[in-house]
Amino acid sequence: MPLRQRPLSPHLQVYRPQLTSVLSILHRMSGIVLSAGLLMMSGWVVALALGEYAFDCWNRVIGSVLGQLFVAGWVLSLYYHLANGVRHLLWDLGYCLELPLVYLTGKLVIGVSVLLTVSTLVLLLGS
Repeated sequence: MPLRQRPLSPHLQVYRPQLTSVLSILHRMSGIVLSAGLLMMSGWVVALALGEYAFDCWNRVIGSVLGQLFVAGWVLSLYYHLANGVRHLLWDLGYCLELPLVYLTGKLVIGVSVLLTVSTLVLLLGS
């Protein structure tokens, strides 16, 4: 069979990501971050059961800059996953399926999740 020039599928370098595809990928990634956060919370409960020294060590880890960044990312993932889940429920009910509304609700999901994250972090850090 002779080799001939066949059209190739678009490569990632020439493909321009759409808002909808980026939000879909972020939804999956936020689920992974939420799972990691659940492991962190489980570690906190185990440290609480192991005694004061283990609990203090765990609190130092969470209280570090890296720990605080993880907590902030976890809170953002929680709110994003929640808001995007509501968006998917609306789609399941047959609402907001027109393309302009898909983009509008995507932008709303981003805005709501950032607003709720900032509000939560201000409340947590303010106390």
